[in-house]
Amino acid sequence: MNALESLLYEVSKWFLTPVLVVLTLMFIYALFAFGMLMFDVILRLVKGRGISPLLQFAKKNPHANQETLELHLLKLIEPLRITSRIAPMLGLVATMIPMGPALIAVSSGDSQGIAQNLIVAFSAVIVALLAAAITYLVLSIRRRWLLHDLNEILSSKIAITVAPDHRAGVVHG
Repeated sequence: MNALESLLYEVSKWFLTPVLVVLTLMFIYALFAFGMLMFDVILRLVKGRGISPLLQFAKKNPHANQETLELHLLKLIEPLRITSRIAPMLGLVATMIPMGPALIAVSSGDSQGIAQNLIVAFSAVIVALLAAAITYLVLSIRRRWLLHDLNEILSSKIAITVAPDHRAGVVHG
């Protein structure tokens, strides 16, 4: 290897631990998000209505327009979107970094070195794909629920704004 290749190899090794830490945090977040989804599903089955952060936001901000509500909706689902999209990329990074040492171990006949590096590579990609799959599932369901809530909010705002105009032409007296 020349100096540039050696430098790139050394730099890439520095990224393995931070990527593995981030993947672990993403997996924990995915499990937490799935648990919160299951809690909300149970609430919806028992009470007929789950926790709706968008409805709570609309109650606290009664003058919020459609753009503000949509922006808040996007803000609510953004961590799920980021996790579902970034986790597979980081999984690929965490897979490729140990492959270099594994290939070096293959060339030197070190089966123990091959096994250790492949365990890290395959474990990382499995955790990353699980985190992405779980958060994508949660994202899909949450997005549908939030869009339903947005429709309810906008329908009620339209009904409120139409009703006073309808009565404005009535003469009392």
